[in-house]
Amino acid sequence: MTIEHPASLPVRLGGLDLANRFAVAPMTRVSAAPDGTPTAEMADYYAAYAEGGFGLVITEGTYTDTVYSQGYLNQPGIASDVHAGAWRAVTERVHAAGSRAVLQLMHAGALSQGNRHRDDTAGPSEVPPLGEKMPEYGGHGPWPTPRAMTQDDIDVAVRGFADSAVRALDAGFDGVEVHGANGYLLDQFLTAYTNTRDDSYGGPVANRVRLAAEVVAAIRAEVGPEFCVGVRLSQTKVNDFVYRWPGGAYDARIIFTALAEAGATYLHIASEGRDWIETARLDGDTTITGLARLATGLPVIANGGMHELSQAAQVLRDGHADLVSIGRGALANSDLPRRVTGDRPLEAFDHMMLQPMATLANAAQWRQASARVAV
Repeated sequence: MTIEHPASLPVRLGGLDLANRFAVAPMTRVSAAPDGTPTAEMADYYAAYAEGGFGLVITEGTYTDTVYSQGYLNQPGIASDVHAGAWRAVTERVHAAGSRAVLQLMHAGALSQGNRHRDDTAGPSEVPPLGEKMPEYGGHGPWPTPRAMTQDDIDVAVRGFADSAVRALDAGFDGVEVHGANGYLLDQFLTAYTNTRDDSYGGPVANRVRLAAEVVAAIRAEVGPEFCVGVRLSQTKVNDFVYRWPGGAYDARIIFTALAEAGATYLHIASEGRDWIETARLDGDTTITGLARLATGLPVIANGGMHELSQAAQVLRDGHADLVSIGRGALANSDLPRRVTGDRPLEAFDHMMLQPMATLANAAQWRQASARVAV
């Protein structure tokens, strides 16, 4: 007898009824038009996940203003009505296939490696980011040292998130996800070594989470109480795989509580390509995702190696999370939920899908080449 995978069971996420607990993780595809407008190719890409059975489709990080938020050239935006109008083709396709669509809102801050609106970068403090830019997303060489943001800069960034959430609602999205993870702007404020400020945004963790909480509260004030507003968090970063919150569970509880009180609908805990268990363990048997559920009572999405279906099942059965989000496994298997319910094997992810850049066109070329080899 086949035992149903727990991720195949329906779930309620805030006010959203989802067919299952499989979510597509946000993955940068740098395939929008140069002005940030989503394309028909992008609508096909996101529709494929919905048609493949994913209950929730979360988009790639989408820039929120025409000042400092853009992180990559050809990154999609939600900073204009033109952007929003083009996103409607995505939401219509996803809804037609029976899934829900959430738009991730992203401000790159100091980790911007391509911004058509500015040549310089801005972050919490004048601290050069670790590591180098990412070639798969069109970058090379060291990150520039950002300009420390003034209060006016912060106000503009918060307003950009709030206005973009309204556009997302108008474009037919079922919710937005605030990108507070992976080393981008909100995470830069949260991180001790990139935030050396001595004002109300710096110092103790309760201050460092302030900007993320202000963003959530500003969005909530604009979209009302029913619209889904998630927050993605991580300890690790695209340019620092080893960082952990200095205070461990103590810091985590403060962060989670602040965001819940600001009006978050759910928390999405990411692990930057690492297996979930590597970054999830806190003290004893406590996991960061389990603590998020316990501290807030909110639904939690776990991320990191969830295409390993036994791990995903354990995470859900043992109460560490309510949903699982899948990145690499989804790239290789846009129909992953249907494969699971049909007890069919998954295709292995091949990193060559992202070479020489992580674009939809290069992924399509990889698939064509793989099909020829298979024949």
